[in-house]
Amino acid sequence: MGYAVLHLDKASGNDAAMSAHIERTTDPKNADKTRTHLNRELIIPPDGVNSRTEAIQHRIDTAGITRKISHNQVRAIRVMLSGTPGDTQRIEAAGKLDEWCNDNIGWLKQTFGKDNLVSAVLHMDEKMPHIHATIVPVVTCERCKAKTANQEDGKKKYRKKTPTPPACASMT
Repeated sequence: MGYAVLHLDKASGNDAAMSAHIERTTDPKNADKTRTHLNRELIIPPDGVNSRTEAIQHRIDTAGITRKISHNQVRAIRVMLSGTPGDTQRIEAAGKLDEWCNDNIGWLKQTFGKDNLVSAVLHMDEKMPHIHATIVPVVTCERCKAKTANQEDGKKKYRKKTPTPPACASMT
């Protein structure tokens, strides 16, 4: 039995370079061009959204964020899901690749929120099958600092701001 691989990476700006890699608008050296047609979009973008970069911006625009997002603030979290070579080959040989993809997408939606998962692509043209997913870190719950400050007596109290969701890449 092998290992599951989960790689999380914060991305600021529009993340166009990674979008080019994921969408195959550039030809990576490690990809087999004869297998690129096997790659699949696992998340269907909304109408009028044609790329991963547009999907990130669309989520930010429609999330109800009223505070300005600075140029160096995290706008997306890149997620790469895979496994050990032996396990992914066994999953593919057993015809359970669709089930593996659905399980991973379900976990991402449950963990980060359905609306925050803006893109997921299965790459079959590299050495091992893997999923590139994109999360826009919009949280709709009370701030952690505010919650702890209100619970402890004698400590500074934080005033509540208007209940609008912030973009927040804090993974606590």
